[in-house]
Amino acid sequence: MVFGPILSNIGKHVSLEADEIAFFTSLLQYREISKKEFLLKEGQLCRTISYVETGALRAFHLSPDGKDSTIMFAITDWWITDMYCFVMEQPAMQNIVAIDDSCVWQLKKEDLERLYVRVPKFERFFRIIMQHSYIREQLRVLQNLSLSAEERYDIFLNKYPQVIPYLSQKQIASYLGVTPEFLSTVRRNKAGK
Repeated sequence: MVFGPILSNIGKHVSLEADEIAFFTSLLQYREISKKEFLLKEGQLCRTISYVETGALRAFHLSPDGKDSTIMFAITDWWITDMYCFVMEQPAMQNIVAIDDSCVWQLKKEDLERLYVRVPKFERFFRIIMQHSYIREQLRVLQNLSLSAEERYDIFLNKYPQVIPYLSQKQIASYLGVTPEFLSTVRRNKAGK
């Protein structure tokens, strides 16, 4: 197996020795996911965190009345899980589905704990990843509270240009917290400028 992309991702934050790399890669499980296939379904135990080597995934929640709310996207070189459920070992509150054919490396929670003990550098790595994730979500909440839908749409276009071709208008609208009809109006207004 070729581990170049995931090791490069980790190398952005920590340097690993050959024996540390060997131990880490021995814990990884490779998985190919077809477009529209679920990586995780709401209600399942969330036992892994996944690194997206190629492709794109969408995490979303379905309310009891069927409203689909997109939580996040994970594109190539990103990590994804239902974090609360992964850490607390609870059933998933989110669904994670491939929006394009994707390849991921998965790490089980118990293996992550073993990794923290044997290679403490990974505590630093995942702390940095979690901090970045928290910052991203905090900014999203603040943007939803303080920016117009048009401004949020512009930010979305700049943040996820690679994933836009795979998304329906409904999925983009659910991420932005607007109706598909409202998003159509926003797009028309932008095209008319």
